[in-house]
Parts: sequence; C-alpha cells; structure tokens
Amino acid sequence: MAFSSKKPDYIPVQRRNLILDRKSSPTTALGGFKAQGRTAKSARAVIEDAKAVHDAGAFSVLVEGVPPEVTRIICREIPIPVYGIGAGDCDGQVMICVDILGLFQAFTPKFVKRYGNVADEYRKVFSAYIEDVRKGDFPGEEHVYRMADGEIEKLAAEWKK
Repeated sequence: MAFSSKKPDYIPVQRRNLILDRKSSPTTALGGFKAQGRTAKSARAVIEDAKAVHDAGAFSVLVEGVPPEVTRIICREIPIPVYGIGAGDCDGQVMICVDILGLFQAFTPKFVKRYGNVADEYRKVFSAYIEDVRKGDFPGEEHVYRMADGEIEKLAAEWKK
C-alpha cells in the first residue's frame, strides 16, 4: 500500500500507516486486522511508505502494529515525528480511549493494555437513562428551563396572529 500525494501548502497532513481498523473487512488487500512489517519485504514497504509520506509534506506519521525494529528505522530515515499504536521505539505513543477504558468488547488487539473496564458501568448508566426517558422521569422539572413570568402569554398572543 504505497502512499503518494501532492498536498496543498495550507493543509497539515498526518499519515496513519498500515494496520486496518476494526471496521475493515478481512477480505481487503492487507487481509484484515494484522501487523505490518513483520517480513523484510513488508518492512521495506512500510519504510518506503513512511518516506513517501514525509516527501509529500506530512508533519508526522502514525504507525500501527509495526515491529519496533522497523519503527526505529523509520525514525532514522525521516525527520518528522513518528508515533506508534502497538509500535515501540517511536517518538511518541498513542492509545485509543475506547481500548484503554475497555469499552470495545469484541476483541482486544495485542498491543492494547487496558487500564480499566468501564463498559459494564457505561451499560448500566445508559440503561438507567433510557429507562428514565421511556418512563417519562427524565427530564424532570429540575432539568428544564421555563419562560420568564408573563412571557408565555405574550408569545401566545403573537402566535395567534
């Protein structure tokens, strides 16, 4: 998956390299959710892609699921920041909030370290909210704004015209 682009001078660009997101189909070109750069051939492609991104004027590169040996080479080869998701030895690390909080329950990518599991609490909170709305308990009088005294009559008189 090579990148080549001419960007306008006024739009900052960051490129995300190469792992597919959770919505990607397993039948896509890269074969679904999997690490990239694990063979010499694949690593060369990832490195060349990052260099092309730099040459096109990107301000940074985000590599996902790329071995630290490959990210070290990328960091040496291009003078822009290289950030990693599941890729060590970069200029910085990124983690998706949904992953850190344990909100995405279908599977956990290898590179995710969960610092909590708030999905159950979220479910409880949203279920209680939905129930209150359906029962008519929310919003209550304490949650709404009322018109100032006498203003509804003025509005009603105008509306009748």
